[in-house]
Amino acid sequence: MSAAPILDDSIARLAKSFGGTLLRAGDAGYDEARRVHNGLIDKKPAVIARCRGVADVVDAVRLAGEQALEVAIRGGGHNVAGRATVDGGLMIDLSSMKGMHVDPKARAARAQGGMTWNGFNRETQLHGLATTGGVVSSTGIAGLTLGGGLGWLMGKHALALDNLLSAEVVLADGRVVTASAGENADLFWALRGGGGNFGVVTSFEYRLHPIGPMVTGGLIAFPFSAAWDVLRHFRDVTASLPDEISVFGGLVHAPDGSGEKLAAMVMCHCGTLAEGEAAVQPIKRFGAPALDAVGPMPYSEMNAMLDGAFPRGALNYWKSSFLASLTDEAIRTMIDCFARCPTPMGQMLLEHFHGAVTRVGVTDTAFPHRTAGYNMLVLSEWLDPGATEDCIAWARQSYDALRPFMGAGRYVNYIGEDEGSDATAAAYGPNYRRLQQVKAKYDPANVFHVNQNIRPAA
Repeated sequence: MSAAPILDDSIARLAKSFGGTLLRAGDAGYDEARRVHNGLIDKKPAVIARCRGVADVVDAVRLAGEQALEVAIRGGGHNVAGRATVDGGLMIDLSSMKGMHVDPKARAARAQGGMTWNGFNRETQLHGLATTGGVVSSTGIAGLTLGGGLGWLMGKHALALDNLLSAEVVLADGRVVTASAGENADLFWALRGGGGNFGVVTSFEYRLHPIGPMVTGGLIAFPFSAAWDVLRHFRDVTASLPDEISVFGGLVHAPDGSGEKLAAMVMCHCGTLAEGEAAVQPIKRFGAPALDAVGPMPYSEMNAMLDGAFPRGALNYWKSSFLASLTDEAIRTMIDCFARCPTPMGQMLLEHFHGAVTRVGVTDTAFPHRTAGYNMLVLSEWLDPGATEDCIAWARQSYDALRPFMGAGRYVNYIGEDEGSDATAAAYGPNYRRLQQVKAKYDPANVFHVNQNIRPAA
């Protein structure tokens, strides 16, 4: 009997109890379900298991084992490398699992693995609470948290993963376990940075903090002709920031689609409005901005402010690394490279690390990047498939030009599909060997390998 009828029989049996939907090519909804945020990714799973609950996830994992199917896990589907999907395998799709409960007295929230940050903030902000969550609100909480979790609150409250209290995980053998400081502590350590390597995380429990509902934040942009002065001022400002404010900088295009190049800073101050107004003055008083949209705003709006720059279906190719330091030579190179950017959606960004995120020990979590400094991201994004070759080439050439200024570290959530095990090892640095040992304990057969893969220790 061929593989397809065997798979058909297994799916038919599973469908009798499956709470969600099982989709195959030709089924209504399959083509929409297989697509992820990055339009450059075009993969066709053999089966998409749109799960409604944990039991569905368990059954999907067991189906993959029975049929020897490769497994991809989709939360928000935002990963730029397209690791939420797989050709010819099984996509475990959590996007329908968006249940959430907030305990305002305990300042904690539990959310299912398909939740996105906009939905998460909507619930927590009812109580004036939040946790560090990405800078684009359509991003899923799962992938962002498991790989790190850079966000506007990280200077004050560290990364998303640093606020994780526990996680419910479906392992490769179908067991459901809890990972926390007191239960499966080795797995809990590994989940905080180790991505989807260890199982399917069906829910996350987070520590919450009093935030907002109003914060001080926004974007300030200057003509590209001022980029040299702006990026040097950004470097000066970020040299001594209070924990309450995060400032990212970079080179962007005007949001009106005109193609006009700009130098910009985006910031969020999570303290009182009076403190925030004082903290942003050194930036607001600088130069002659073409746009100043910095002021009081709801935290939920701050977290969604950049969403429009990342439309679903746009084609994306990113290259990223931590900088050893933001030298004058690095700034000049960034400006020269951005001047040649072929797409009006391209960006070169500097994500600044300081404060609470740098006061966590390198080995306290799997995420090792705890030094103050900058993560540099070459972000090529475009809409015309005919521009793909030029846009990818620009990102690669710009990244290569910036290599002399890079440190050893990589942010795992930005590692591309065309980068191998060396990039993953660089992302984990001194924690890589321990991660391999945890992988060998919880997923010795490397069932969960459609990710920034950590190979099990021999």
